[in-house]
Amino acid sequence: MTLTYLIFDASDDGEGTGSWEAVASVRREQLPAVMAEVDAVLQRAERRAPGPRGPLDDDGVWDADTQVVEDAAWTEVTLTLTGPWEWGEALLADLGG
Repeated sequence: MTLTYLIFDASDDGEGTGSWEAVASVRREQLPAVMAEVDAVLQRAERRAPGPRGPLDDDGVWDADTQVVEDAAWTEVTLTLTGPWEWGEALLADLGG
């Protein structure tokens, strides 16, 4: 799978945990395609999960957050993943991101 709308920026905390964030701003009619990409990323993340999902402060190994904000004809979708650096980089490489 190749991502069309979601382009991730990565940051490393220097201790082996990474954060990957993608923001897509699209017209309302493109929203289903963006959400399909979000769902595909989350499904792949679940299948390749390095451990339990949840906040890292609550003993989760990885987590994801999706925000959708509508503004007139435009919708902004933000997907943020956090987890072990190697896991996230391998996940996004597998997705072509």
